[in-house]
Amino acid sequence: MRTKQADGRTRLDTLFQEGCGKIRLPNTHSESLEAVFINTAGGITGGDHLQWGAEVAEGGHLVVTTQACERSYRSTGDFGRVRTHLTVGAGAHLDWLPQETILFAGSKLDRQLEIDLAENATLTAIEAVLLGRDAMGEEARDAMLRDSWRIRRNGRLLHAEATALSGQDAERDGLSLLAGNRAFATLLHIAANADRAAALAERLRGSFAADRAIGASANGERLVIRAMAESGLALRRMIVPALIELTGAGSLPRLWHL
Repeated sequence: MRTKQADGRTRLDTLFQEGCGKIRLPNTHSESLEAVFINTAGGITGGDHLQWGAEVAEGGHLVVTTQACERSYRSTGDFGRVRTHLTVGAGAHLDWLPQETILFAGSKLDRQLEIDLAENATLTAIEAVLLGRDAMGEEARDAMLRDSWRIRRNGRLLHAEATALSGQDAERDGLSLLAGNRAFATLLHIAANADRAAALAERLRGSFAADRAIGASANGERLVIRAMAESGLALRRMIVPALIELTGAGSLPRLWHL
């Protein structure tokens, strides 16, 4: 999908969808455009391949979320693959706010996120992962994940990271890794400048409860927040205040409200 600016608002310019990948545009009272990505297949399993893409016009504001938590189901063969490529025009802002991804026992998920930012473009992006379903008491200890992020501005690499879960107990129980937690998230904010990122990091650190596993760091125009918790609900309670602080609209899409 691609946006355009008209009458001071961000509006849809072009839209293409096929297969199980659908995009819906709910009515809002904001000047931004909200897009809901929907996987009508209900989840991902071995051999599946999903591609998502969006372009935000110069000076625009696009909010992207998902209808529900994505689910990665057991695979007896290959990894399920998700590829997302997002482009943000000069002076525009993108809120990439998918709901959590749930990894089921025996699942295999390979996910790549690439975002290209133009001059003065800003970004708030989150990816959260739940290891099994809370209500079912699942732990999905053999779930496998490969998650790669590449964020660039004008072709210059700003942020790169890779997360890997290979189903080993040491990854799940190690004190320097997940330490027995079943939910974790990475929140990335690209600010307009380094001073803005540092100020946000300082303010957010002051709001974090000392007994919770959440922290923020600023490096240049990047602000990175990492959090982990025993459950998906506990994780949401940790990250939602930070998300609200960092989104372009200062609020979350309705679909995020429990």
